[in-house]
Amino acid sequence: MLRLVLVGISLWLAFRLWPIILVLVVALLIAGTLSPAVQWLEERKVRRGFAIAGVYLGIFILGALIVTLTIPSLLGQAVALFEREPAFRKSLADYFAQFHASAPFANWLRNMSYDSALSAIGGVAFGYSVRVFEAATYGMSALFLSLYMMIDRDRLRGGLFAVVPRSHHIRLSRVLLNLETIVGAYIRGQLVTSMLMGAFTYILLKACGIETAMALAVFAAIADILPYIGGIILLGPVVVVALGRSPAAAIIVFLAMLAYQEIESRLLIPRIYGRSLRLPSSVVLFALLVGGTLMGLLGALLALPVAATIMMLLEELRVELPGEQEQIEDRELRAQDDLAEEDYERRTEGVAAHEAAAVALEISANRQSEDALSAKSKAEESDA
Repeated sequence: MLRLVLVGISLWLAFRLWPIILVLVVALLIAGTLSPAVQWLEERKVRRGFAIAGVYLGIFILGALIVTLTIPSLLGQAVALFEREPAFRKSLADYFAQFHASAPFANWLRNMSYDSALSAIGGVAFGYSVRVFEAATYGMSALFLSLYMMIDRDRLRGGLFAVVPRSHHIRLSRVLLNLETIVGAYIRGQLVTSMLMGAFTYILLKACGIETAMALAVFAAIADILPYIGGIILLGPVVVVALGRSPAAAIIVFLAMLAYQEIESRLLIPRIYGRSLRLPSSVVLFALLVGGTLMGLLGALLALPVAATIMMLLEELRVELPGEQEQIEDRELRAQDDLAEEDYERRTEGVAAHEAAAVALEISANRQSEDALSAKSKAEESDA
């Protein structure tokens, strides 16, 4: 009964504190993404404090440059879209009026009134503005929390290792290193796919003579944060704007975007996310569908790192699945785990938790390097 009560209280607290938990998760994602850059500077004899300050200052400068270079252009293009809306709607109505089946739709476009829509949009816009303000506040909180996490890294690790039994420290260090790898790979994959989609959209729309190419390209890069799904969301606005230019431009844009989405879904996403996160292509798609169904946009964003984390935990904790049988490789891994734990116990006898954490992470990092070299040599032998 006591366990059930504790579980119930934990679930209630998790539900009530869900925004705070989300801020913590985002802060961990930011810290895991920027940690390799800080480590790279540390390896070049830069003190950790200066390395952290330099990385965050660089992120701030980069963000300010992006905002300065893109926001004025985006606002100008957005205003131009609204100013040209009557002429654009008239051209669409004239085009659809040529066909008997679409004539009612053309009449609806000509007689469309914005009075009721604007009054409804006002309330919706106010509600979304409050949500945007809350999201910005939580985002800034996550950013500063990630900064404090990186500054107090050793103390936080020491506290985590202090509450975990010493017999599990090596496994814990392996999990932490793999989580850092998963987060970095996920963010890099997001940046690569989004930049490619934005660049392709901009070049395509510029080639078709669409003046608002920059605004639509930025929208394409943001929409592409959702693999597979973002391309479907993007297709409608881009084709509609191209149709205002000419039917031929709309057809070209439609076919080109479909072709690029096919290439991205079949080649880019499985390779970028699948290899970096060590997820099969089918698992990538299934995780996105499950995450989007359970939690909407947020679930789709977190689906891939969560799926990669679950598979990593099953592997690193040596969980025996019901349908699996122990292989020779599994016995070798367990033997290597035992040796690593013996080495850890010997090196950390009488050592404080934060110092023991550093030793455990060093042992696990060396083990990962050896495993990577071994896998690379085996791959070269098989190719030869």
